[in-house]
Amino acid sequence: MNKTTIIGLLIPFAGTSLGSACVFFMKKQLGDKVQKALTGFAAGVMVAASVWSLIIPAMDQSENMGKLSFLPAFIGFWLGILFLLLLDSVIPHLHLNATQSEGPKSKLKRTTMMVLAVTLHNIPEGMAVGVVLAGLLAGNATITTGGALALAIGIAIQNFPEGAIISMPLCAEGKSKGKAFLGGVLSGAVEPVGALLTILAAGLFVPAMPYLLSFAAGAMVYVVVEELIPEMSEGKHSNIGVVMFAFGFTLMMALDVALG
Repeated sequence: MNKTTIIGLLIPFAGTSLGSACVFFMKKQLGDKVQKALTGFAAGVMVAASVWSLIIPAMDQSENMGKLSFLPAFIGFWLGILFLLLLDSVIPHLHLNATQSEGPKSKLKRTTMMVLAVTLHNIPEGMAVGVVLAGLLAGNATITTGGALALAIGIAIQNFPEGAIISMPLCAEGKSKGKAFLGGVLSGAVEPVGALLTILAAGLFVPAMPYLLSFAAGAMVYVVVEELIPEMSEGKHSNIGVVMFAFGFTLMMALDVALG
C-alpha cells in the first residue's frame, strides 16, 4: 500500500474529526438554517462524486461492450441501492431532528441511534473512496491519482459539517464535550475501515471494478435521497439547502475535473 493510498484513506476521516471538534469551540447548537445549508452542501458533493468519480469511470471501463457499456453501471448502481435499503431496515438508527427511529425496534439510547444514523451514512462514502483507490492501485487507466485524491478531498469537505452536525446535538442532549467529540469521530471511523476492506475485496475482483464503482454510487445516492434531501427540504429555509446543494455539486465537479 503506497503513500497516496494511505493519504486517501485518512483525508475523509480527518474531515469528520475536524468537524466534530467544533463542539469545543461553538457554544450553541447549529441553527436550523446552518444545518440545512450544510446538509444541502453534503448532498451536492455526494451526487457529483457519484456521477463524475464513480458512474462515468464505470462506463468508461466498460466501453468495449459498445452500446451495452451502461450495463455494469446499471447493475452495480441497483445493487448499491438495494444494499443500503437492507442496511437501513436492519440497523436501528435515528436521523437528525426526527422523533421516531427507523429500522428494527431497539432499546438503544437516542444518542447512540443518532451516531448509528451517521455511521450508516458514512459506509457508502468509505466504499467509494476504497474502490477508487483500489482502481488506482490496480493501474486502471481511467482512474488517476488526482481523481482519487479529488474524491477523498470532496468527501472530507462534506464530512466536516457532518462531524459538527453529529457532535453538537450530542452535546446539546447532555453528553460531555469530550464524549460528543468522540461520538462524531467514531461515526466517521467506519470510512477508512470500509475503504480498506473495499480495497482488499476489489483487489481480488479487478474485472468487477465497473460494478464496484457504480455499487458505491448507488449506495451514496440512496443516502442522499432517503436522508439528506428530506432533511434539507423540510420546513422553512429550504431554499438555502437547494443553493448549497448546487454549490457542493459544482465544487465536487470542479475538483474532479481539475485534479483528475
